[in-house]
Amino acid sequence: MPIRKVLIANRGEIACRIIRTCKAMGLATVGVYSQADADALHVALADEAIAIGPAPATQSYLAADALLAAARTSNADAVHPGYGFLAERASFARAVADAGRLWIGPRAKTIEDMGDKERARDIACACAIPVLPGSARFTPGDCDGIGEAAQEVGFPLLVKAAAGGGGIGMRRVDGLDTLAKEVANAQGLAARAFADDTVYLERYVARARHVEVQVFGFGDGAGVHLFERDCSVQRRYQKVIAEAPAPDLPRDVRLAMREAALALVHHQRYRGAGTVEFIYEPDRREFFFLEMNTRIQVEHAVTEIITGIDLVRWQIELAAGSLAPAPQEAVVTSGAGVECRIYAERPEKHFLPSPGELSRFQVPEGEADVRVDSGVREGDRITPFYDPMLAKVITRGRDRAAA
Repeated sequence: MPIRKVLIANRGEIACRIIRTCKAMGLATVGVYSQADADALHVALADEAIAIGPAPATQSYLAADALLAAARTSNADAVHPGYGFLAERASFARAVADAGRLWIGPRAKTIEDMGDKERARDIACACAIPVLPGSARFTPGDCDGIGEAAQEVGFPLLVKAAAGGGGIGMRRVDGLDTLAKEVANAQGLAARAFADDTVYLERYVARARHVEVQVFGFGDGAGVHLFERDCSVQRRYQKVIAEAPAPDLPRDVRLAMREAALALVHHQRYRGAGTVEFIYEPDRREFFFLEMNTRIQVEHAVTEIITGIDLVRWQIELAAGSLAPAPQEAVVTSGAGVECRIYAERPEKHFLPSPGELSRFQVPEGEADVRVDSGVREGDRITPFYDPMLAKVITRGRDRAAA
């Protein structure tokens, strides 16, 4: 089915980035916006824009009915979810397809399998990929046995949102005395961010590195990896700096991670862009499966800058049925890349979000190896309703030091 018009069910820098590729492909774009985002950059860049509700995300960017209505009103052929919000909601992917629109992303069943963290762990085990000790899932109304589960997993541990991503809904717990409080905190965060308050427990690994493999599946069992990224520099369990390829990784570990990621692609007959995340313990030279994100990732840009591949274009072409599968040997790297997130935060206030007017915002221009993915302009008003990330700065060099 040809695609002529794409609705981007998102906001901020990822909406702007998707619009950029759509324009390069000659596709019309439809932006959506909450009341707080009426003057946002992604609204200005889109060919048309449709209001979808009040400022709170639960009433706008997480409101599936409003997004589907916007797709109908605009007569969009396809929906790109970006990351976050409804990007990994299988029910939304099905609803888009049921509405006669193309879903630019993996199959709903795959999103369901990988989004259910317990099921994803089972699938990883079936692929002979090591996993960390973890628990069953818990909801606010059904937390019986969570204390026993925590002791079985062992302290310290992490409470993680079952439908989560991006570090949202993740809390460290060092003992039983703080377990109930942190579980409640994680459930509240998960409910607000993903409309799903289910959590589970997982062993916390100290002194670990966070390494993830970018993959792309062609839907028939074939797929490629686009090398790996190191995302170990984090704040509040959110990645701040990403490097590609991952530096100082033993060759055998690097190859084993890539093979493990592709095993999941083959097993799931994966379709589209995805990221397989691992925890790596350098002292033991061991890695463990964390999760598979069934969406475009915030960090995809650093992979693009070293491979020259536009992953969003690949996503759109695959959804339209016009993408020819690429052989692994066609995916090559050039140099090293670094991606840094830019936040509107106050370091002196423990990095709390800092809403207000963006009085000065300038980006480098004319630099071949510098890319800025931004969702804002100078003079914009930063609201308190959404993640405070403003932009990403991505650089490439002949090696890590140059990048």
